[in-house]
This record gives sequence, C-alpha cells and structure tokens, in this order.
Amino acid sequence: MNFYDFNAKKQDGTDVNLGQYKGKVVLVVNTATECGFTPQYKELEEIYQKLNAKGLEILDFPCNQFGAQAPGTNDEIQSFCTLKYHTTFPRFSKIEVNGEGQMPLYEYLKSEKGFKGFDVHPIAPILKKILSKADPDWESKSDIKWNFTKFLISRDGKVVARFEPTASLKKVEKAIEEQL
Repeated sequence: MNFYDFNAKKQDGTDVNLGQYKGKVVLVVNTATECGFTPQYKELEEIYQKLNAKGLEILDFPCNQFGAQAPGTNDEIQSFCTLKYHTTFPRFSKIEVNGEGQMPLYEYLKSEKGFKGFDVHPIAPILKKILSKADPDWESKSDIKWNFTKFLISRDGKVVARFEPTASLKKVEKAIEEQL
C-alpha cells in the first residue's frame, strides 16, 4: 500500500485517484483559514511556484478539527485562499484527519510517520498547553496535532517525512528539493 492507492474529493466535489500524481513529489497539508499558521499559505505558494515545474505538487486538505479554524464551505475556503494568498495548488474538500470520521489517506499517513515533537517555535508552548488539557497522553499518539501538518511523499508514493506546523518552511523546502 502507498499514497497512490487512495482517492480524495477535490474542492469542487469531483473524485480524484491520487495515482494521478505518480512520479511527482507531493506535499500533503491539512489547512485552516483562521489559524495562526494560515500565513504559511504564502510560503507554500512560493515553494509551489518555484518547484512545480520540477515535479512538486502540494495538495491542500482543509480541516476544521482544530479550534474550528476552517469554518467556511469548500467554495468559501477556495475563494479565501485564491484571493488572499493567490494559491494555485490543488485544494480538496474539507476533511477530518483524526477520529472516527478521518479520511483513510490520513490514517495511512499517520501510520507511516508518527508525531516526533514540535520544532522550536513561538506557538509551540501554546499548542502543548492546549493539547495537554485535551489529552495528557497526546505526545505518544500519531494523531495530527494541529493545522498545517505536512507529509512529504516521494516520487514512488512512499511517505518520507512528516513536518509539524512549527517546522520552518525552509526546512520543508530543503526536504522537497532532496526528493526532486
């Protein structure tokens, strides 16, 4: 089993087999439009513009599970991202990344690369406090912890890295370039 074995619904509701990305390096991101990490859309779009022609795809999966920070409809999220951040990478329908309603793709991604801790970041202590209140055992679980967690998929469909939202996008870009 690998990344290409899954399907997803695009922002407009059409079904997509992720096998269409065979041979590409893919960055999968769960996003939100009202989060402290939302400005990452700007840097993600810059990376996409720089590396798409070399074989990078960024797949955006909006998720409202963390602080209800993606409250809009699929169309509202699409409008926000294209108007405010001028994003051009593919956006999918809103999903769940944890729990009973989680998208099967995310169950797979988490099983391949679990949580290894937050990078040094001003928001990291806040996240730790929020997560500790909700679940004292949060650090030992592979669940997605917050918006803008990223998974890097190699050209052959293998999950090669997981980046928490606190990871520098320069670090993410370097890992992408190593796969290209």
